Amino acid sequence: MANSSSVTEFLLLGFSSLGELQLVLFAVFLCLYLIILSGNITIISVIFLDHSLHTPMYFFLGILSTSEIFYTIVILPKMLINLLSVLRTLSFMSCATQMFFFLGFAVTNCLLLGVMGYDRYAAICQPLHYPVLMSWRVCGQLATTCIVSGFLISLVGTSLVFILPFCGSNKVNHYFCDISPVISLACTETYINELVIFICGVLVLVGPLIFICISYGFIVRTILKIPSTEGKRKAFSTCASHLTVVIVHYGCASFVYLRPSAKYSSSKDRLVTVTYTVVTPLLNPMVYSFRNKDVQMAIRKVIRRNDHLPCLEIGFISIQPKFHHFSVRSTTHGYLD
Repeated sequence: MANSSSVTEFLLLGFSSLGELQLVLFAVFLCLYLIILSGNITIISVIFLDHSLHTPMYFFLGILSTSEIFYTIVILPKMLINLLSVLRTLSFMSCATQMFFFLGFAVTNCLLLGVMGYDRYAAICQPLHYPVLMSWRVCGQLATTCIVSGFLISLVGTSLVFILPFCGSNKVNHYFCDISPVISLACTETYINELVIFICGVLVLVGPLIFICISYGFIVRTILKIPSTEGKRKAFSTCASHLTVVIVHYGCASFVYLRPSAKYSSSKDRLVTVTYTVVTPLLNPMVYSFRNKDVQMAIRKVIRRNDHLPCLEIGFISIQPKFHHFSVRSTTHGYLD
């Protein structure tokens, strides 16, 4: 790809316009990055070590956490280095590679959120058919489909950007190689490329979002049939938390990707991009797992097991159902308690 372009490297401007404030940003982003890594690694470790969490719901949570780790590794280390460095160049191939892996994990996350919505619909609204609808074979196929589809779509998007000739400015007005700031540097007409990328964006963002909304619509209808007022309150509270993360992730991504690059606004896009590259991976472990009693209990069990401490009373009882036992109450336990 480099042979068709006179540009051999790109200069990431990032937050260079902020001057000395970059040191403050470095400290803030470094802390957030460490929290993201520790939070998601904790979730993966607990799910792996505690057999009571070996269910489809936590299987997808583990994959989502793994994807979030690599998703941030592609972006944040280079951004942190650039906040302290004067030389912020990235080779042509490195820029393409960064975009490919960023889009791959980003699309995978979007598709996984859609699958998780389906899993909750099956568990709450179709409890008797849940063992068939979400068997381990089906879970494996869904996870594989999300990952393969994510990177195939990423390959298409990245190729559409880097087959273009770049013969002018090499200054990327962003903190990583994203589609809009890079394609805006091309020295040729990009309408067709942008149109195909836009269609892919609609399929990846709007499709799963509509699916999630429909799934939660059925979930809410089922929840309304719960006779307990306290049960309804907890269920709606948890659903609201999940939908908040979904709306933030899809909303911000839609703002950036579902529009022509001609309308690219560097300052606004950087702020919005920080939301779904930093804030969303930070919220996911908290919303999906740390607020969950099963995960809280599993973390305590793992810590006690490692420290050889006696089991202490923890103030609540949480019974994790085995995968072969299904009912409306048991299969909704992880998300709705």
